[in-house]
Amino acid sequence: MRGTWLLALAFTSSAAAADAPTFADCEGCPDMVVLPGGTFRMGTDTGPVNEHPAHDVTLARFAVARTEVTQAQYALFARETGRVPMAPCLTDSDHDGNFGYETDKNWADPGLGKGDNYPATCVNYADAKDYADWLARKTGKPYHLLSEAQYEYALRGGTTTEYFWGDDKDQMCGFANGPDTHVMSLFPRWHGGAECLDGHDFLAPVASARPNGYGLYDMAGNAWEWTADCYVTGYGVQPNDGSAYDNGAQCAWRTTRGGSSGYAITDFRSAARNWVIAPYLRGGDVGFRVALGMPAGT
Repeated sequence: MRGTWLLALAFTSSAAAADAPTFADCEGCPDMVVLPGGTFRMGTDTGPVNEHPAHDVTLARFAVARTEVTQAQYALFARETGRVPMAPCLTDSDHDGNFGYETDKNWADPGLGKGDNYPATCVNYADAKDYADWLARKTGKPYHLLSEAQYEYALRGGTTTEYFWGDDKDQMCGFANGPDTHVMSLFPRWHGGAECLDGHDFLAPVASARPNGYGLYDMAGNAWEWTADCYVTGYGVQPNDGSAYDNGAQCAWRTTRGGSSGYAITDFRSAARNWVIAPYLRGGDVGFRVALGMPAGT
């Protein structure tokens, strides 16, 4: 009975979050959701060492894109800047479970899902940052990639559980597009899936699953997302005000967050961090979203 009640509560909360008010600063710009500022517990003391230690971070109020940047939104940026699709992309267009570099795949057709409402993937860190910089110029507002702290705060959606939907990985389906039982049956050498069915084997259109407590979609699953932070193991040097850690020319790796349908469910944990995707790499399951600082009084 308790589990049924908790699941019903999650459904009710998701339905309310879906109605979170949004705004867009131009036609074709991402829909943004304003998040309250506050202090939250970032990281863990019990998970992998790169998530240690759990520590308090205090963030000012900010806005986050309701979904991953879509192919239609990225296409607007490409048209206005004269940007051409870049290849190769590390993807799996024949859907056999083996990713490889493909010279005819790019953000306009990443091989894992194509359409205006699919996430823009096959973009590297520079591509994602250039989009955010273009959006800032276009709107006159300080759009940027999310910092790691902003990402984890937004992903948690006010929760302190292992995953934003709770502690049971097998409740993933409905809340995220990830490695479900059908994906695991297609690719037996893969591991770490959830015992449920989410209806998608690769990329899904954004907002196909239910939102988290802040009304944000696909913060976990669907596609990995670039953050603004340089990756370092653990949390020894990052600021505690929610801003990004960037050591400039010495930044060899950028952190990605959120996991994708091609990775283990443990990557969907709210505290999970990933550094193995090189900043220059364009991956068929790697995308991004944007954030925006909110001036006082807005």
